[in-house]
Amino acid sequence: MSEQPGASPLTQTPGGFWAQAAADPGRVVLIAPDGEEWAAGRLLAHSNRLVHGLRAAGLERGDAFAAVLPNGVAFLTAYLAATQAGFYLVPVNHHLVGPEIAWIIADSGAKVLIAHERFGATARAAADEARLPASNRYAVGRIDGFRPYAELLDGRSDSEPADRTLGWVMNYTSGTTGRPRGIRRPLPGKLPEETYLGGFLGIFGIRPFDGNVHLVCSPLYHTAVLQFAGASLHIGHRLVVMDKWTPEEMLRLIDSRACTHTHMVPTQFHRLLALPDDIRDRYDVSSMRHAIHGAAPCPDHVKRAMIDWWGTCVEEYYAASEGGGAFATADDWLKKPGTVGKAWPISELAVFDDDGKRLPPGELGTVYMKMSTGGFSYHKDEAKTRKNRIGDYFTVGDLGVIDEEGYLFLRDRKIDMIISGGVNIYPAEIEAVLLSHSAVADAAAFGIPNADWGEEVKAVVEPEDGQVPGPALAAEILAHCAERLAGYKRPRSVDFIDVLPRDPNGKLYKRRLRDPYWEGRDRAL
Repeated sequence: MSEQPGASPLTQTPGGFWAQAAADPGRVVLIAPDGEEWAAGRLLAHSNRLVHGLRAAGLERGDAFAAVLPNGVAFLTAYLAATQAGFYLVPVNHHLVGPEIAWIIADSGAKVLIAHERFGATARAAADEARLPASNRYAVGRIDGFRPYAELLDGRSDSEPADRTLGWVMNYTSGTTGRPRGIRRPLPGKLPEETYLGGFLGIFGIRPFDGNVHLVCSPLYHTAVLQFAGASLHIGHRLVVMDKWTPEEMLRLIDSRACTHTHMVPTQFHRLLALPDDIRDRYDVSSMRHAIHGAAPCPDHVKRAMIDWWGTCVEEYYAASEGGGAFATADDWLKKPGTVGKAWPISELAVFDDDGKRLPPGELGTVYMKMSTGGFSYHKDEAKTRKNRIGDYFTVGDLGVIDEEGYLFLRDRKIDMIISGGVNIYPAEIEAVLLSHSAVADAAAFGIPNADWGEEVKAVVEPEDGQVPGPALAAEILAHCAERLAGYKRPRSVDFIDVLPRDPNGKLYKRRLRDPYWEGRDRAL
């Protein structure tokens, strides 16, 4: 088995980050966003000190602490501390506003908040609203009313903490349709080393060690991004961490650091493909073995272009913060364009109708999943936990079809479905057509009020650079749709927007676009 560049020999059994760090403390395991190299022993010492500091601040097994942090060493240290001390780490999307963060702090019961000065004003407002004691607020950098983060570490022992036990990450759902809910899994009461924390990556054919270098190119507060990064660290991979993503910098890092796998979203594909040919040709991406994307639908023409450029390393999965899922290799997708793959070995997929009847292959219904690795509940929301389940299966509201061979094809989210004249219309199909127009950089389709039909299709378009929004471009886009969509699916009008409201993971906040059109009106979904 090959090893990471500069690595000393390690056993083929990963044993988790802590065992690896003890066996080879000098091995470089992390390249920080500023290019600083971190050895395993140094990162382990920071993790141990943070555990001692959080315990001194009053945290006990089962307690939560929140982090409003950019990608970097502090975030990964918090992850390692939580998962060896039986804490819940609550990563917070730093693009949220103060009241949204305050809700998460209060709802999770977080006893400590660690925030970066870059988000200082928002973090301070959130801590005040959540009534978090000043003694339990810590700042990386300077935030008025916060104690220095260094106080959690300085003077603490590097030694292994006593009573080590596995903790989890407690992510909050995106909150696009209401208040976000924490996904809380029961603590197993095991030593961290007793659980194979990197096994998740085996689903995608990613092996321990094997010269692998994982590029973190999206925010770590996102469930999948942190799960991929953490699993990579635990099975002996080096992490290369980006703070603020740009397409050319990503290519530079893949080339210079020989990155082998990463987690991406389709928005990043689109922006990479928009680079001029001379910039794209400047960098060697042949080291990439697995460029795995998820979180949002990927238009067919974008995926084909990425496969043409990067080859069969472009792979896709379907999952949710609650669990997963399906996986499609490039060959799977080329054989069955549009599929998100077959069920993971640790997951089952099923499609049910609205009466809870399981549907046969080829019939459209709500997609449900079941995990063999354990369950979850929505924190403080037992009603939602029950509502989204049929037996051991759960759903996040996506509609789809499973074919005779077990391949899943998603159609849309139930909440986004348009009902016009009693006919169901699925926006994802319309959006794919809109995005195939050369003048369209990004697009959304949704239902707006129509006195006769109940709803009609509205398109909102972010034009490509250099395109002039207005009636002429709208007419051109509508004509493009008329050639490719049945009449009842076609947008009746097009509005333009500078930038569609997406989070950094590519997820579209469609409700922000749709709600103004429905102001003062009731919508069934």
